[in-house]
Amino acid sequence: MKVLVIAPHMDDEILGCGGTMVRHVQDGDSVSVCIVADRAYGHQHTHELIEREKEACRRAKAVIGYHELIFLDLPDEHLDRSQIALIVPLEEVCNRVKPDIVYLPHRGDVNQDHRAIYDAVLVACRPHASYPVKGLRVYEVPSSSDQAPAAGVWPFLPNLYVDINGVLDRKITALACYETENRAYPHPRSPEGLLVYAKKRGMEVGIQAAEAFVTLRQMWLSP
Repeated sequence: MKVLVIAPHMDDEILGCGGTMVRHVQDGDSVSVCIVADRAYGHQHTHELIEREKEACRRAKAVIGYHELIFLDLPDEHLDRSQIALIVPLEEVCNRVKPDIVYLPHRGDVNQDHRAIYDAVLVACRPHASYPVKGLRVYEVPSSSDQAPAAGVWPFLPNLYVDINGVLDRKITALACYETENRAYPHPRSPEGLLVYAKKRGMEVGIQAAEAFVTLRQMWLSP
């Protein structure tokens, strides 16, 4: 199969589905990652810092072992300004990659860029688009999905779990490539935080460690 992970920022791809990407690669699937935004630090866009983060992203790619990395270089913190400015490049990526499965961020995340991308992907991957995507899976991002108020109208309610017990160490190693985004425990973006997250999701379905997803669409894929 062809798999496309759409990530708002560099590190979201690892936080949300790093272990699942390893599983796809092990199964012989072709995995592409599309990073939508550059990176703003202190609400400032600095070329040197963005390039440093891109290099970290490439190192994380090598750890996970996926096949293609795509940078759209749209402005961080401003993705919610125009939906069409997101939809058009995402349509172009989907038409070129032709994925069977697309992973996208959660609509209820506290980050406005995540919410904007969720809405744009639903349009870009609509059933009668130029290239119809067979599967849509929403991932959670530790430090964003978990920070949404409990009274929110978009709770993350997973209905698909991927066993990552044998590859969790690679997810943790890949996140460590992002030195500027790592935090000390009990922050969710810490090695211990990722371990706790994976074990918690694993307990929900009786396995050692898991990543959880919400399936929005799943057409039958031939064996």
